[in-house]
Amino acid sequence: MKQQNLVKNMVTTAMCIALCVVLPMAFHMIPNAGSVISPMHIPVLICGLVCGWQYGLVCGLVGPLLSSIITGMPPMAILPAMMVELAVYGICTGLMIKLVNTGKIYADLYISLIVAMLAGRVIGGLSRALIFARGEYSIKVWATSYFVTSLPGIIIQLIFIPTIVFALYKAGLATNSTVKKAA
Repeated sequence: MKQQNLVKNMVTTAMCIALCVVLPMAFHMIPNAGSVISPMHIPVLICGLVCGWQYGLVCGLVGPLLSSIITGMPPMAILPAMMVELAVYGICTGLMIKLVNTGKIYADLYISLIVAMLAGRVIGGLSRALIFARGEYSIKVWATSYFVTSLPGIIIQLIFIPTIVFALYKAGLATNSTVKKAA
């Protein structure tokens, strides 16, 4: 059974990494949709929730790197900070879904998702301010890019991700044992 869960997690992670390449291609046909909708965030957040923090970390690092190599999105200038942000999403969702146990699956999913989304944005902004865009980054730029511009993406993530993850648990396609018990 443990070997079967390992294979499911690896396949799910590979699918999420593939979605990190495909979803931005679909949304970038719309001007500025990448920064507004944040399509790459969705598979990384899902991966962390259904597979755990280790797989979420891998998806958060490999997804944007592979997408950048194949499609040029994200551009190399923002790739490192984006990899940090998405890696934090994957780690936090995986850890939070294990730690949070309200007894209600949707509450657990929303708490885990919101904490991860905030942590990823804070760490992503700090990495840009302190490492990748040192001296060129301000709180105003951070708040605008991570919260104001991406508000439609945040809403989409909050609406669809818990429902998708719950459906995966109910269908037996997700293997995160802590959440499966609650589902």
